[in-house]
Amino acid sequence: MKKCTRRGFALTLLSGRAWAATRPANAGKGVLIGVEGWSFRDRPLEAAIRATVDAGLDAMELGWNHVEPSGLSRTDMRAWYLSVPLDNFRRIRDRFQAAGVRIVGYSATLRKDFTDAEIEKTFQMASALGVDTITTSTNVSMAARLDEYANKHRMRVGFHNHSRIRPDEFTTPQDFDAALKGRSRYIGINLDVGHFWAAGFDPVAFTRQHHARIWSVHLKDRKRNQGPDFPFGQGDTPLREFLLLVQRKKYGIPCFIEWEITEGDPVAAVRRCAEYCRGVLSGTV
Repeated sequence: MKKCTRRGFALTLLSGRAWAATRPANAGKGVLIGVEGWSFRDRPLEAAIRATVDAGLDAMELGWNHVEPSGLSRTDMRAWYLSVPLDNFRRIRDRFQAAGVRIVGYSATLRKDFTDAEIEKTFQMASALGVDTITTSTNVSMAARLDEYANKHRMRVGFHNHSRIRPDEFTTPQDFDAALKGRSRYIGINLDVGHFWAAGFDPVAFTRQHHARIWSVHLKDRKRNQGPDFPFGQGDTPLREFLLLVQRKKYGIPCFIEWEITEGDPVAAVRRCAEYCRGVLSGTV
């Protein structure tokens, strides 16, 4: 996997890892701890913003589920993409700013059936939101197409992994190797440490080797061999070791709690996850 120097690239970016200059209240001893918007999928955008604040956090990776309309056919969704005004996304950005929550990335779905016009519009949406990074559960074979738009918009794209090994999907280290080979400095990884671990791979060793191409991380605590999700500290994903590595090596990788358990109050659950992360990073847990 080709590596790039972080310093030169970071100078061109105004958000994401630039968070360190502002030292947000939720920072855990040098590591940004935020929330992935999917954690609050049970409520609309405004309530999700409030939930982020109530969970004691001030950064979110905004998900497509809080932006796109639900229940549309693929044809109607394509029409929405091509017609939705970009001012809608600027207003979303303003709502976050008013609440004191930063959008530190946009999670979009960019699959093989997306037209060039839809991909272009997605990058425009992300720009209107004020972010420099798109994360996506896309296909491995989409890497070259997305690299063209990433270069055009000077915007990073992070490929997101899941735990089930399937053709043309991101799961294994080899999937990331194949997608990043020969790609530009804008193409990287959105590593889900829980999924990676559940699939049988070590997120700590992988991050140690490839941190320069990891734009952001989804935190969850799963068990090995496709095990379920647990509250942080109760699964066997090496979250402690991972967080301490990011802190000790000063990788500057934003980490977003992604709560996928459906039972209980997700706001309280995310708050406990954040407390766990801070405890690990401060040496009290």
